[in-house]
Amino acid sequence: MTSTTPIHPPFPTAVAVQLLDLLSNDDRFRSVFHNNPVQALAELGYEPAMRVYANDQTAPQPGQFFGCMATRELASKEEMAASRDALMLQLTGFGNHTVIFSFEPGRIAPPARLSA
Repeated sequence: MTSTTPIHPPFPTAVAVQLLDLLSNDDRFRSVFHNNPVQALAELGYEPAMRVYANDQTAPQPGQFFGCMATRELASKEEMAASRDALMLQLTGFGNHTVIFSFEPGRIAPPARLSA
């Protein structure tokens, strides 16, 4: 990635909680998120996503805002729930947020790796 890659701030805890709850339980939301994570985040009322989605309703690509959340296949509800703590740390933690947050099966960082 280049230095021109958009960087978004950590998610507010309330948004991350709602996102993870829905990814772990709600089939309709999971489908929306898989097809367009910006649309899904805008549905949650997350202001940065609402602004992006208002200007462009297409799914984000690598190098675009929220492109780090795109998936080819979404991890199961069970895997999302089991990896909740690791995902929460990634979503709400400070960092460059240019590394892909993988919501794909078998690619979510296990909680043990984050406790080191």
